[in-house]
Amino acid sequence: MAIDEERGDVREATWRVIDVRDPLLANRISDIDVIVHLAGDYAVDSDPRERRAYNLRAAQTVLTAAAAARVRRVVLVTSAMVYGAAPENDVPLPEDAAVAAEPDTGVVGDYLEIEALARRSLRSHPGLEVTVLRPAAVVGPGVDTVITRHFESPRLLTVKGCSPRWQFCHVDDLVSALDLAARGVVTGVVGVGSDGWLEQEQVEELSGLRRFELPAGLTFGTAQRLHRLGITPAPATDLHYVVYPWVVDCARLREAGWKPSWTNEAAFKQLLELREKATTVVGRRLPVKEATLTAAGATVAVIGTAAIVRQVRRKRRQ
Repeated sequence: MAIDEERGDVREATWRVIDVRDPLLANRISDIDVIVHLAGDYAVDSDPRERRAYNLRAAQTVLTAAAAARVRRVVLVTSAMVYGAAPENDVPLPEDAAVAAEPDTGVVGDYLEIEALARRSLRSHPGLEVTVLRPAAVVGPGVDTVITRHFESPRLLTVKGCSPRWQFCHVDDLVSALDLAARGVVTGVVGVGSDGWLEQEQVEELSGLRRFELPAGLTFGTAQRLHRLGITPAPATDLHYVVYPWVVDCARLREAGWKPSWTNEAAFKQLLELREKATTVVGRRLPVKEATLTAAGATVAVIGTAAIVRQVRRKRRQ
């Protein structure tokens, strides 16, 4: 069964056309055993308030309707981002590590709220099983996130004193993990990602992009000011995920015999191949002509802004 606001093009599925936020959803799922909830808005450029309202209402309605219809299991997909990205993070993070992400206005804040809904649902409806998949940085056709846009920039932002580790989750591997979760082979909180990770030097070698290193205070302070002015779509905290490690262990899947079909290197290579012909300025895509003009200096975005700030400061000192 497939549920959406309009009929899709997957002929193998029986479609039930309804908005998942509709309170009447319970009537349409009374004969369903397991729900895999993927109806969310996680677009980088979405209005934060509208996006969060949609995502929370959808998750809440699905969980409530599932309990009312006596659905056995609900599978949710959030992100390993909920662990937070920090220089002191273990590499990899165990699945039972503390959820330490900052509850901001970005997509990560949505994930945190959805997981809170799931925990409350478990207390309110003890007969309902809820499995939460937390994938690493998702890669694949149609995927557009803060992480994928990071590699559309002319330089790779890093902060002094810390090097990120890069772990990816190809959509093919996420689907295979969802299959196991739907069948109850894995339960609880489940990390999903390719084995191991790539060091920053490997990412630079594979991409041909060079790093631009800045102090952490300048990096996040500049990003926050740009976001406050409405120049960038994502909050400054999103930059943590491209400069600090958040590699996740996938112990439950490994114990179930699951193996990713994509390595981090192969997934990253596809990410590079799928990049659009655009330059990204701290999360905001620019038209090709505009990007060419903007990128004429040393760099763009937080990188470019920080470079300009440094140049101005030097001139003032001269």
